[in-house]
Amino acid sequence: MNRAADRLELVADPVRRTGRTLLSAGVEQSYVDVSDPRHLHFEYVRRIASAVEVAAPAGVPLSVLHLGGGALTLPRWLAATRPGSPQQVVERDPAVVELVARELPPLPPQVRVEVADARDALTATPAGSYDLVIADIYRAAQMPRHVRTVEFAADVARTLRPGGTYLVNVTDLPPLVGTRAQVATLRAVFADVCVLGDRRMLRGRRYGNLVLAATSRPGGLPVGRLAVAALRDPVPGGLLHAAALDTFVAGAHPVTDDDR
Repeated sequence: MNRAADRLELVADPVRRTGRTLLSAGVEQSYVDVSDPRHLHFEYVRRIASAVEVAAPAGVPLSVLHLGGGALTLPRWLAATRPGSPQQVVERDPAVVELVARELPPLPPQVRVEVADARDALTATPAGSYDLVIADIYRAAQMPRHVRTVEFAADVARTLRPGGTYLVNVTDLPPLVGTRAQVATLRAVFADVCVLGDRRMLRGRRYGNLVLAATSRPGGLPVGRLAVAALRDPVPGGLLHAAALDTFVAGAHPVTDDDR
């Protein structure tokens, strides 16, 4: 690529010899250990993984749709921890797909990668296809508007099996206006929603990532186990749910396709 803003590269980790970081215009996007797919470097990726771990007993295969691929960290981790899990990855940028395929270890046969827009791919997905949908969709450090609306969330809910879970990575900065709107949006569709993250993030004291979890089954999120996993992370975190989440989201409104 000849424009600095479009530059993609995979660089070696100077500390962990087998680690590789995917950079886009110099910004970290993904991290993969080429020898150990179970190693998860980024905090928010570990939080998503902790939610996956409590979604079903250890080792049980899950059918998963990944919206946003990057270096395919989570598909590799899932294939290693839950062998036989059918996984569909949707990545919009063909240059990312090409670079990752060329420079990183090949994917297990159960992982398929499609170059497409996340919403277009979701619309074409049959109802009740997946146990999990994981969204990590960013363009120029922004979550595209067409994937953060009530209509998009409703389409995610349609593709999930009964009791299935939707997990979303949200990058935000104080006072977390975008996260609050996204929580309100998910609550307009899903019966149970929670937020996981570094406690400083939850208090609106720093820039970073939060993970939202949602399910259509009332009381369906294993919030107790999620809270324990958050505390045990190398970066101890917290969880907002029920009344605490009511307070967090107060005043925020769902985003719809018709909003301008």
